[in-house]
Amino acid sequence: MNESSRIGIGYDIHRLVEGRKLVLGGVEIPFEKGLLGHSDSDVLTHAICDALLGAAGLGDIGTHFLDSDPRWAGASSLEFLARVVELITEKGYRVANVDATVIAERPKLVPYMQAIRKRLALVLQIEVDQINVKAKTNEGLESVGRGEAVGAQAVALLIVR
Repeated sequence: MNESSRIGIGYDIHRLVEGRKLVLGGVEIPFEKGLLGHSDSDVLTHAICDALLGAAGLGDIGTHFLDSDPRWAGASSLEFLARVVELITEKGYRVANVDATVIAERPKLVPYMQAIRKRLALVLQIEVDQINVKAKTNEGLESVGRGEAVGAQAVALLIVR
């Protein structure tokens, strides 16, 4: 391996529905709706997984955690992230930094950002200052703006161990 660093991007979006918990970055956020999906549907963690996998040339989250596999029904996406960290480590990389954005009209996420960063940093095996998470709205546009969904984007930089 002759690359000293690699960059990857990730994206995810899930529909908001009643009767589910809202989990972002492994932190449960009090809200009347949660994200629909096979696992806990944590869009932030899913986007980070995809960014890391992409940077390492290891496909995407669906390649490793099939939504048809009963093992992942209701699973914490932090389990996915921990496995992705193992995969990139096996390939000779470590996380240099992650920058991510959650896109949601509601709820307001600022009060939870530090807890989210701490939880993700722990699983990523990095310091809190190596992960940045922002919250943005979609200004009332499209499914996110109408409050029907929550999305996330992430960029990750890997460096040789």
